[in-house]
Amino acid sequence: MLDGHSDVMFMSADQLIFVLLSCAGFMLAVAWFAYQRTKDSVNNADGYFLAGRGLTAPFIAGSLLLTNLSAEQLIGLNGSAYGFNMSAMGWEVTAAVATIAMAFFFLPRYLRGAFTTLPQFLADRFDDDVRRISVVLFLLGYGLVTIPSVLYSGSVAVLKIFDVPMLTGWSYVGSLWFTVTVITVVGSLYAVLGGLKAVAVSDTLNGVGLLVIGIAVPVLGLQLLGNGDFALGLSTLSSSHQEKLNAIGSSNDPTPFATLFTGMVFANLFYWCSNQYVIQRTLAARSLAEGQQGVLLSGFFKVLVPFFMMIPGVIAYHLYGPELASIDLAYPQLARDTLPLWAMGFFLAVLLGAVFSSFNSLINSAATMFTLDVIEPLREAKLSEAALVRTAKWVSVGIAVVSLGIAPLLQFAPEGLWQIIRIFTGFYNIPIIAVVIIGMLTSWVPARAVKVAIGFHIVAYGLFQFVFKSAIDIHFLHLYAILFVIEIVLMLSIGWLKPREAKGTSDDQSKIDMTPWPHAIACSVTLFSCVIALYALFSPMGLAGNSGWTGVSWLLLALVTANVGTWLLSFRQAPAPQLRAQG
Repeated sequence: MLDGHSDVMFMSADQLIFVLLSCAGFMLAVAWFAYQRTKDSVNNADGYFLAGRGLTAPFIAGSLLLTNLSAEQLIGLNGSAYGFNMSAMGWEVTAAVATIAMAFFFLPRYLRGAFTTLPQFLADRFDDDVRRISVVLFLLGYGLVTIPSVLYSGSVAVLKIFDVPMLTGWSYVGSLWFTVTVITVVGSLYAVLGGLKAVAVSDTLNGVGLLVIGIAVPVLGLQLLGNGDFALGLSTLSSSHQEKLNAIGSSNDPTPFATLFTGMVFANLFYWCSNQYVIQRTLAARSLAEGQQGVLLSGFFKVLVPFFMMIPGVIAYHLYGPELASIDLAYPQLARDTLPLWAMGFFLAVLLGAVFSSFNSLINSAATMFTLDVIEPLREAKLSEAALVRTAKWVSVGIAVVSLGIAPLLQFAPEGLWQIIRIFTGFYNIPIIAVVIIGMLTSWVPARAVKVAIGFHIVAYGLFQFVFKSAIDIHFLHLYAILFVIEIVLMLSIGWLKPREAKGTSDDQSKIDMTPWPHAIACSVTLFSCVIALYALFSPMGLAGNSGWTGVSWLLLALVTANVGTWLLSFRQAPAPQLRAQG
């Protein structure tokens, strides 16, 4: 067992310069490539806000991956595996199911209406008041909590991994302000100057880097665990401390297994199907087929997350035991002990890239909503394309400055950071997804029902979190599900009593090809099979027990058989490609 000491303090000045220069080199290469791909696409509103509605599947998937994954997951998920078990993978793996819902149910409706923002959909289906309420909820959540927490957690990750105060001689507070400022400035450049396409392109390149590092750390960690023998390390991982490999969480674990079937369903549906800063790149798809491919591909990336964002935490437990001062040090310590010096600059660039991605995506989406859903509707004269883009850039700068001022203040309540995020997200995620589903499935529920449901949720959720928390102790994910059901029933009841008057709308406003991807169903079956297989693998039936793998083997065989049949049928029914006429 290793002692878990930090060797970063022994880095010489020349080594430090090499790490920083290699980091800067990779980041500049990404910035240059993103600039070359986007320099002609930000002169109009569609180009700036929706990348000219021309994103292809790889860029959609890459941007979704980096937008979703940031330093808090890299540090937090590995820390959870180190300190508890694999149960927290539920947040990542079950998100794949939400991407299936997005591909088949939500995305076609968004693209058919040619919406740029979710509030535009709500205005089209209900009224402008619902649009404004949703914008206020999103902007308060983004500006006061989500963006500052991304900046803060990303900065703390850099401080922990590279021990910036030790390297620079600065105080912790000074180092924190420095890293927060660097992340804010660099991240803002992508969002302000390049728009959504620059964000998507840079995200995709950084996503490739994240996958490289994500694979390298556990592979090198297993070699370290096996004293240079990868197979021995893998055998040790799977044969001792098997309880760490259990994803079937009990009521005392970070993510109880039962919550996967209650509130987590709706939390994932909100995040992947109605959260503006996530869905904006899918609204920019070149076609419905490209959008479906991109969304489903991101789902496959999500089922890989346990292997490079949780297995390293288990490896760290094998190497260091429970001796680390904090569970959040598990991944930083393993990265320092496994990655060679020449790779540390690349690792720093990838880590910062993941933070930049979440930050600049949030900035871009917040500016998009504020410009298109607040400023433009209030003006009597319609803004020109150039004025819209210019306004959005200034809004982006303003939001970045506000977030920069708030982020370092989170250091005064670091133990409450996750609780703050949970509480404030809970104020708007459930009512938003409930309203969107009602808007898509009904035509007779009126706007007043939506306003009552949102008001009810804010009051009820606040009471359960602040007033009755000690008396009625309900897991917040179960509370999500309870409130979702109540709000759906409330809106349907009001709609039944006072139905909405008929409103004439065009059935199809789409600006792109709406032909579905012919292999979407087969791909979804495979993706859902991967979710089931992962839970079987990381369970007492598999790696976390001694059942002999009989049950898992039969289950995997059934899944493989079902998938082979589904794909054969899909290829058989897919339309033959049309040949272009010659001449």
